[in-house]
Amino acid sequence: AGGGPLLPDSVLYEIFLYLDHADVLSVGLVCQQWRAVARDEFLWKELFYRYYRISREVPRHPAAVSWYDEFQRLYDTIPCVEVQALKEHSDQVLHLSFSHSGCLFASCSKDCTVKIWSNELDISLQHSSNMRPYNWSYTQFSQFNSDDSLLLVSGVFVGPHNSSSGEIAVISMENFTLLSRVRNKPYDVFGCWLNETNLISGNLHRIGRITSCSVLWLNNAFQGIESENVNVVKRLFKIQNLNASTIRTVMVADCSRYDSPDLLLDYEEQLAASSTSTCPVFDLGSDSEEEEAKPKQAPEPAVQELLDDVGVPAEDGLQQLFDDIMEGRVRPAMTDTELETKVAELFVRNRTKPPELNLLSTDSNSKTKYLIFTTGCLTYSPHQIGIKRILPHQMTTAGPVLGEERRSDEFFDSLDHVIDIHGHIIGMGLSPDHRYLYVNSRAWPRDCVISDPMQPPPIAEEIDLHVFDLKTMKEVKRALRAHRAYTPNEECFFIFLDVSRDFVASGAEDRHGYIWDRHYNICLAKLQHDNVVNSVAFSPVEQELLLTASDDATIKVWRSPRAVRSQQPWRPRPRKLLFSWLLNQNS
Repeated sequence: AGGGPLLPDSVLYEIFLYLDHADVLSVGLVCQQWRAVARDEFLWKELFYRYYRISREVPRHPAAVSWYDEFQRLYDTIPCVEVQALKEHSDQVLHLSFSHSGCLFASCSKDCTVKIWSNELDISLQHSSNMRPYNWSYTQFSQFNSDDSLLLVSGVFVGPHNSSSGEIAVISMENFTLLSRVRNKPYDVFGCWLNETNLISGNLHRIGRITSCSVLWLNNAFQGIESENVNVVKRLFKIQNLNASTIRTVMVADCSRYDSPDLLLDYEEQLAASSTSTCPVFDLGSDSEEEEAKPKQAPEPAVQELLDDVGVPAEDGLQQLFDDIMEGRVRPAMTDTELETKVAELFVRNRTKPPELNLLSTDSNSKTKYLIFTTGCLTYSPHQIGIKRILPHQMTTAGPVLGEERRSDEFFDSLDHVIDIHGHIIGMGLSPDHRYLYVNSRAWPRDCVISDPMQPPPIAEEIDLHVFDLKTMKEVKRALRAHRAYTPNEECFFIFLDVSRDFVASGAEDRHGYIWDRHYNICLAKLQHDNVVNSVAFSPVEQELLLTASDDATIKVWRSPRAVRSQQPWRPRPRKLLFSWLLNQNS
């Protein structure tokens, strides 16, 4: 415990190899000695904290039986051994997704195909769909529905005059036929399933140079409905965008699963103690963490004049603003961008449906779901996470196409909750129990000021992986770090991440995939490629299997050392390495 050398990886492998086969008679006395070592909790606890450089304030994983078992879990069950490289794609591979059964997975690529793979011991290609006949440039995202009968595929569609938008295709897994196609704008909304037969897409309507309206649509996967009286589409939400921002990257979280999480990340909650976390909660009215934590500063006089009319009807507020501008009472003079934003804010003030007031008190037995997406309020780069509750009656296309009849004061929908990231969001993923949201972001400078929404701040090369508890709407743990990205913000692209029961993995632009332990918040493995790693995917039924996809046009298959050994007949290994290491320590 004082300062002796740590066990080298090669020796650790020998230890676990022999302990795994301790019942084999040929191991003999040495194995019995190591079995005794394995029962020494103090030794393994000390070795665990020193080897992984973890603070001793962090408790042992709640599901761990012993320190030895926990040491072995982190060392021996990480999918870090490359067992297969799939090279059937001819261009950059952008995304990977598993079926819920784990039997199949899909891959999307710049070669404009979506490929379906059979997940067996030796993975093989089962089907490939080329989307170029439908004027697609490339496929970018896919997702299986809840019963794995349908596959949603999102891509970039080339329209008139070479304009690019998005499109979603639905493919049957029974015979790989194309069932329907849905327009999706902007293309990085991606799209997602709400339930077995309904999916969410987006549309964007420009109102001004930097003002727009995002409409989220609920679509039936089977567009060829026999009855003309049955809707195949219905408007879900209509949300105003300011300062060139738009809604992107939609996903759905199932609230009913929050009270039975696979892993609680709050250590005090693990011990059944009441949490006193001071992590910030960001509401719709706050722009940043600093704004929530610090007292409000008095605005500039000219801005104060514009804020004093909050209680005034929107029409009167607009008229007052125009009168002040014409008579020169607004100083300093507002730019065209500032004027457009202010007019849009005044216009929407009395035309927006109020948010749900009890977002955090969701009944765990209800069928309520959250729609989660990236958005913003200061610039076009996504820097906020919007959350909107989807009520049970909204989960079907039945009823009016434009949704419930709206009054003039409910023309737009407001967001129920907003989380400010203070950086460019480049990836999001849900834990398997939908309790935690993991967010890849590249931070802005701490005290940056955005004066032009078309010129966002520079972004850091280091990627922060934030974790938010969707039950409390609080950030938990410190951000995970290790991975990096180098593309500037105007060219920044999505780097997909994935979460299993115990691990979280992400791609990166530094030619590696990364794996962290969710409980201990430590990086466990780097997985090498020859180019940018765009996407990672754990098998939903076997977290010791991980896939990575890269710009090198390759999908790599990674398994844990334990899984690799279990697939090979065991033979006693030479003990020279183990004994030489012990001999050196004794001398």
